[in-house]
Amino acid sequence: MTEQPRTRFARNGDVHLAYQTVGAGALDILLVDTWVHHVEAVWDFPDFARFLRRLSSLGRLIHFDRRGTGLSDPVPLDQLPDFDTQVEDVVAVLDAAESQQPAVFGTNDGTLVAMLLAAAHPERCRSLVLFSPTVKHEQAAGLPMERIEEALREITDAVDDSGVYILAPSRVEDEGFDRNLLRFQRNSVRQGAMAHYFRQSMLSDIRDVPAKITAPTLVLNRSGNRIVAMELTREVASMIPNAKLVELPGEDHLVFSQDVDRITDEIEEFLTGVRTGSDPDRVLTTLLFTDIVDSTTRAAKMGDRRWRDLLDQHHDLVRAELDRFGGQEIATTGDGFFARFDSPAQAVRCALSATNGVVSLGVQIRAGVHTGEVEVRGADLGGLAVHIGARVAAAAQPGEVLVSSTVKDLLAGSGVPFEDRGEHELKGVPGAWHLFAAGSDGPA
Repeated sequence: MTEQPRTRFARNGDVHLAYQTVGAGALDILLVDTWVHHVEAVWDFPDFARFLRRLSSLGRLIHFDRRGTGLSDPVPLDQLPDFDTQVEDVVAVLDAAESQQPAVFGTNDGTLVAMLLAAAHPERCRSLVLFSPTVKHEQAAGLPMERIEEALREITDAVDDSGVYILAPSRVEDEGFDRNLLRFQRNSVRQGAMAHYFRQSMLSDIRDVPAKITAPTLVLNRSGNRIVAMELTREVASMIPNAKLVELPGEDHLVFSQDVDRITDEIEEFLTGVRTGSDPDRVLTTLLFTDIVDSTTRAAKMGDRRWRDLLDQHHDLVRAELDRFGGQEIATTGDGFFARFDSPAQAVRCALSATNGVVSLGVQIRAGVHTGEVEVRGADLGGLAVHIGARVAAAAQPGEVLVSSTVKDLLAGSGVPFEDRGEHELKGVPGAWHLFAAGSDGPA
């Protein structure tokens, strides 16, 4: 998968709903996630991004931000949506994505919306997958009604606490995961909206809905889930006609934090009848990312037509360099390129040549090169190495080709000079990374 798919917007009335489609295939999979979701920030959360990539390997994945969250339109706190409105929002997203009858996958409190959708619009749900569902979240909390309001205040006031100890206890010692989770939560939902959605989930009671579901249904949960106990999920499975129940080992409430491969294997077998294995092909390759410096400002000054002409010239020049140095274009990102090379030396030399070449167009580019193991799915690449390469490029100065220490070490003795740029924190990537600026080794 490329660094980030394009974000589009569906409309339900006056409200715009952010969504993305990822992957391709005859099967559509609609993810109805919890309200803590952000269609773009999710790709900076490696664990969640990997989960989405696994799902998108099964077909075309559609994921979206619920009204009032993520990149969807904010709405006044006193107008945050009820469940019926959220179901109609989902239908609007499906219409915009031209998806007639997807497999619907609800996670955590998103299972409430998924079940309501399947019951109210059976023609829009070919099959249903539910992870950690319950029909009455108050039972999950195990608290008297007066205590629920107090608990909601405690949760929404805990602005520096991701809740990892209860949401994903298997990751309590993983500081990077905790940090990513808290950042993702803050990007996804405002504090006031958080209280609304918590309250809505906690006070929900849809015990009359499961019996109305006619789609083939797979129900999943982990045996030690501390938020929605397995017994509550068993109850849901018993209420849906002919539902299949799978009890998984583990204790995490977050679907993407523990044993993702087991979950996606179960989903794949349920939806397709086969299991193809937990991981796509993995290969060692060198990645190059480029982008034009200050492109937004320059585009605003030039106007659409002149900017489009300049982009066309830039693309032609960079593609010529990719051909010259044996690079394979994976994707363009508007004003930049993502490419792979068999040789780190060729990738660096291509980057240097392109960086020098675009000066004639009156622009500068920055470039980043990294070598690592990637996941290969058709023409797409994914994995942590892709994120590292993109972040290395983002750290480069105008006109600079920045490389990871991996690339620098591989090119020892190649004649390519490097200047030490010190250690950097790369957004969404664990640890500190030592980066180097590549210089020209003479005529290419």
